[in-house]
Amino acid sequence: MFACIHAPGEGGRLIACAQDFSPLVEQTDADTATLDIDGLEHLFGPVQEIAQAIARRAGIPVNVAVAANPDAAYHAARGFSGTSIVPEGDEAKFLASLPLTLLSPSEEIAETLARWGVRTFHDLAALPDLGVAARLGEEGVRLQQLARGAHERPLVPVEAPQRFEEEMELEYPVELLEPLLFVLARLLGDICRRLEDRALAAIGLRVLLQLENAPGHERSIRLPVPMRSPRVFLKLIELDLEKHAPAAPVVKVTIAAEPAKPRTTQNGLFIPLAPEPEKLELTLARIAKVVGEENAGSPELVDTHRPGAFRMRPFGVKQQARMDRQAGPTQLAFRAFRPPLAAKVQADFISAPGIRGKIVQQAGPWRTSGGWWTEDRWARNEWDIELTDGALYRIYCDAQTGRWFIEGSYD
Repeated sequence: MFACIHAPGEGGRLIACAQDFSPLVEQTDADTATLDIDGLEHLFGPVQEIAQAIARRAGIPVNVAVAANPDAAYHAARGFSGTSIVPEGDEAKFLASLPLTLLSPSEEIAETLARWGVRTFHDLAALPDLGVAARLGEEGVRLQQLARGAHERPLVPVEAPQRFEEEMELEYPVELLEPLLFVLARLLGDICRRLEDRALAAIGLRVLLQLENAPGHERSIRLPVPMRSPRVFLKLIELDLEKHAPAAPVVKVTIAAEPAKPRTTQNGLFIPLAPEPEKLELTLARIAKVVGEENAGSPELVDTHRPGAFRMRPFGVKQQARMDRQAGPTQLAFRAFRPPLAAKVQADFISAPGIRGKIVQQAGPWRTSGGWWTEDRWARNEWDIELTDGALYRIYCDAQTGRWFIEGSYD
């Protein structure tokens, strides 16, 4: 048996109401929800009482219809107000008075039926089967089955959003990190088991600590690859809380995981194994704890003309670009000195710590400047030079201070 709930503009509310009664719920259209009510008679009694219970739970005026198939219930809920029970075996008789527009026929079929004088479910159901099939085709046969209340199909259940979240309210406020880790370990274990049951992993974690007489303390951890190891998660959260400790005792803990498909890797027979991402992530977290989060990560170029400008981004997995194996012109590699070496330039002679010689060839100058609208503006003149020993360097003169620097060398 199937029940259908209809109320204009209340699709989301009807879905929530239907899910209170059955796990098999279909959002048939924006204003209608259909659910499987088999077995509910043991809880609510006859189908009439089940329909009334659904109507009461909705909390708003709705049409509820119960029938042996979902389409008969759907059309009864849209065509009759209040509560309707479609007798099994007499669906065609019960739906006979409904207008044909409820079937939503195509424009061509609707025009044909109108010329035939077919206006109701009864009119269409009374037509000869062979004639409908010959003149209206497969779509006409389907509409006639719907008009007779004899169309059978399975429900297409609504997939509830998967939430991987666990919380625990503590019996007493916790001030130290060690007892808090016991609670976190239990919650992480439950979340990882649920992820494993659904063949998923986590790409991010969110930890919310409710504090005693203080605002909540929330921390988020973004993972480079999907993982499902409670021990790794616990250690990452421990390192993060050591750097960002809560300001008051903790009274409630909530952990949420962002699900993702687990990674799949295929190692080559003759390729050495790379470090496991879990171990690498723990190592990076320990390094960040020592040097600071802003100083650990992968360098990324910044969209600016400022020489040597970059920023640090968290490590992540990116698709490796395909390398062009075609032979190309040989290029020099540039090794930047950080910081640049202070130098002295007199005529065609240059000296700096560890570098000294006569300039035999030069190219330049190339003038660059920018950031004039900020306090961190720059302006410089650059040259590429060759010394008598064959070494190649890039040097520049700061236009604001007049000082010379060696920026790097060419290999």
